[in-house]
Amino acid sequence: MYVCMCHAVTEDQVKKAIDAGAETPRQIARGCKAGTDCGSCVRRIQALLGEHGARPCPTARLAAKLGLADPQAQAAPAPVAAAAPAAPALVAPLRAA
Repeated sequence: MYVCMCHAVTEDQVKKAIDAGAETPRQIARGCKAGTDCGSCVRRIQALLGEHGARPCPTARLAAKLGLADPQAQAAPAPVAAAAPAAPALVAPLRAA
């Protein structure tokens, strides 16, 4: 399966880079250029890194440092915020003549 469509990088290529010692998306990009164009594959690369025991991405470390919930943990749904009042119309309605 392709991970990076921009550079035709497969999941196997990314896994081989991880097995060779890559620990960050940037290190993987140095070898195969995955994640250097549109960036849509970076999350999948981070997931593959996590599956292979690499350190978590900086966002996960920051969330843990701030005491935010682990996205993997089962949590109760967040309360729904009250809807904001409707904004006044900017154009007056047309009047029948």
